[in-house]
Amino acid sequence: MSGASRRKGIALAATGAVVLSLGLAACGGDDEGSEDGKITLTVATFNEFGYEDLLEEYMDLNPDIKVVQKKLGTWEEHRDNLYTKLAAGSGLSDIEAIEGDGMPAILEEADAFTDLSDSEVDGRWLDWKQAAGTSADGKLIGYGTDIGPEGICYRADLFEKAGLPTDRAEVAPLFADWDTYFATGQEFIKKLPDTAWYDSSKGTSQAMINQLEFPFETADNEVVATTNPEVKEVFDTVTSMQAAGLATNLDQWSNDWVAAFQNDGFATMACPGWMLGIIEGNAAGVTGWDIADAFPGGGGNWGGSFLTVPAQSEHPDEAKALANWLTAPEQQIKAFEAKNTFPSQVEALSDPALLEATNAFFNDAPTGEILSNRAQAVTVQPYKGPKYADIIAAFQAAILRVDEGQETPDEAWDSFTADVERIG
Repeated sequence: MSGASRRKGIALAATGAVVLSLGLAACGGDDEGSEDGKITLTVATFNEFGYEDLLEEYMDLNPDIKVVQKKLGTWEEHRDNLYTKLAAGSGLSDIEAIEGDGMPAILEEADAFTDLSDSEVDGRWLDWKQAAGTSADGKLIGYGTDIGPEGICYRADLFEKAGLPTDRAEVAPLFADWDTYFATGQEFIKKLPDTAWYDSSKGTSQAMINQLEFPFETADNEVVATTNPEVKEVFDTVTSMQAAGLATNLDQWSNDWVAAFQNDGFATMACPGWMLGIIEGNAAGVTGWDIADAFPGGGGNWGGSFLTVPAQSEHPDEAKALANWLTAPEQQIKAFEAKNTFPSQVEALSDPALLEATNAFFNDAPTGEILSNRAQAVTVQPYKGPKYADIIAAFQAAILRVDEGQETPDEAWDSFTADVERIG
């Protein structure tokens, strides 16, 4: 599902799992009762899932069902409401959307949610997407909605000024791997020293972490964040590239970061599908944006969500049926057409409506085909144990302190180590 705040909202409260464990034995969902013999189902989402027209269609197809959508602006708001009602033991909607980085905490409390396993949905999702919604004992807790396959978005006009190729097919080799990407950036800033190569250290570090299988925790949830040489390599690379002038010193999503879209602040950025709308909104009136069918190191995914059915629901069978329908390939294509939420369903990835989609703002790039290719290029997803969200937040906070000159890289790494020790 598209929207910046959802993807930046990765920092779950450290006490999240504890909060979830409170009051789970209590019952009683957010049931608004029945009207005229109809069953009322509530669906709680955040930001944009593209469900408004779909829910109307579902009610037309099922006249005995009334669906009420409850939508909050950000994952953070939704998360806080979710945890409060889980702790209270009542008040949750029949369907609750969960942001991808929030799923590990939910899976730790799988008994508080309905097992959605069903032969009808076997093979519906990309393998790594379904695995992210499945508990350790094999319960399918979340039906996958969208994903965030990544390409690299770039300013073709700035590339031309720097003497670089501008056609996306010729640009793609420049993004073949991280070494090539950074080397190209070093050449770029020699020609245009007032423009950074990429938008933020935080965004780039997120893209690199997304390609590690066990960055912060092992499969047994042992914390290895500060001893994993791959994590240290990402930290050292990103902080050294910032020192070399390739990155802005801006906090991603800050007002200054938004303003940089208008003043030639940077030339490239890691670009999951939902970022296209963010760029278009922030860069209104700016010409030259394009997207290449390439990502350093092959593939990467940033973002995506799930639908769950809390055990509190008084209508779990009906809620499961609605969640099933909403996440079927046909409906996910409609959601994509409505809000550019990129589907996670295997069948949807080959749908002509997706593959033929273009984006005028990005030089009429075939964004549907490009992002479908990028989705199928993803081979690794980071394991996200119960402490993942807190650790990635601490990791990026350390990088930001270097960007802002508050700490040296060595000091920031020591601070990150201390933060991880406190997280446990």
